[in-house]
Amino acid sequence: MSNKFNYKKSLGQNFLYDENICKRIVDSANIDRDTLVIEIGPGGGAISKYIIDKCGYLVMYEIDERLISGLNNLLCGYNNYEIIVGDFLKEDIKEKIDGFKYKRVYVVANLPYYITTPIITKLIDDEVFPDKIVIMIQKEVASRLSATVGGRDYGSLTVFLNYYYDIKKLFDVSRNCFMPKPNVDSAVICMDLKNERFFIKDIKLFKRVVRDSFRYKRKNLRNNLKEYDLEKIENVLKGYGFDLGVRAEELSLDIFIDIVNSISDDNNSLL
Repeated sequence: MSNKFNYKKSLGQNFLYDENICKRIVDSANIDRDTLVIEIGPGGGAISKYIIDKCGYLVMYEIDERLISGLNNLLCGYNNYEIIVGDFLKEDIKEKIDGFKYKRVYVVANLPYYITTPIITKLIDDEVFPDKIVIMIQKEVASRLSATVGGRDYGSLTVFLNYYYDIKKLFDVSRNCFMPKPNVDSAVICMDLKNERFFIKDIKLFKRVVRDSFRYKRKNLRNNLKEYDLEKIENVLKGYGFDLGVRAEELSLDIFIDIVNSISDDNNSLL
């Protein structure tokens, strides 16, 4: 990308220019011709040019119209791509990809820091459920998504995403690999869709209970979940050796699922 380009901080434009990192991200995804790839925020096409050689089709979402001609020029020798100009968070992603034939759908991208969580949440809420997500995000967020039970970074998003995906951090990326240089370092994580998941009676209730459990991190479940049936919750906790004095970060995914399933009959009173 040219140094003369007017990067927009409001769009989180920190473009990756380190070719080795670009190749490593794409190689980590193990893309093949049966794969439809979604890239959010391709920017100058730093990783797009490596994806397109491997995938069956590449769908790019770019909000900045100034970048479109450059992307088309970069990929002019290919016919297996499409650029959608607009806000990814407002697009109907499922309807779009349903128009293609593919065996797998992957998301591979260098995500804008300021909308990382909304993007990941949208993919799940809209029931896109990519088979694999390989994304570069702020290092702090990567630590949170890949955190383990009891860790400082373990939170509601960790629990929620772990219901759907196996998540691992692949490698760190220095802030010096970007133009302009951000104030934080980055990391690449890989999320593989689970083939089997525990049964949850009410997924909306699950999301709400998990969110409420972590609402005040220094408070225990007795305080954070006082609007729910504490007697039923405590019965579940006792089966795992806990009581209502436990904090949310000490509880694994399966415990949250058991809690939700135990109180799901009370769901109507909470809507």
